Amino acid sequence: METARPPFIDEHRIVVAAPAERVWPALATEFAGSSGRLLDLYARFIGAKPLRSSGAPLTEGSTLPGFAVVDAVPGRSARLVGRHLYSRYELTFDLAERPGGTLVRARTYAAFPGPLGRVYRLLVIDSGAHRVLMVCRLAALGRRAERAR
Repeated sequence: METARPPFIDEHRIVVAAPAERVWPALATEFAGSSGRLLDLYARFIGAKPLRSSGAPLTEGSTLPGFAVVDAVPGRSARLVGRHLYSRYELTFDLAERPGGTLVRARTYAAFPGPLGRVYRLLVIDSGAHRVLMVCRLAALGRRAERAR
């Protein structure tokens, strides 16, 4: 049984000067293929579920620390969900062809239950850290896709 979508947090957009067939692998590498020692330690520290990476990046059923890919249409969209001790969340990506490139839209939804959840929200969302991270990761995605000629 699937739970209701958490409340909307934010949306970030970027137009990448590349077609969707080049943007999709860059998205998979930048967001789903970027597990590393520091991320693994952080995921363990906050009790992220799932905890480990499995499967091909951005394919339905694959996982990475803190996220499971529950829906993926290559070149079009992906929906990742996860949870940890302080939050449950969803991250969606939508790609749409535009003149001169591809619009990438990333939306975040999250709930932060209890007093510790409220503190976590303050540290991650209200501080602006999440926004900065998303802007930087989308910019890196754009550079990666535009270089992949």
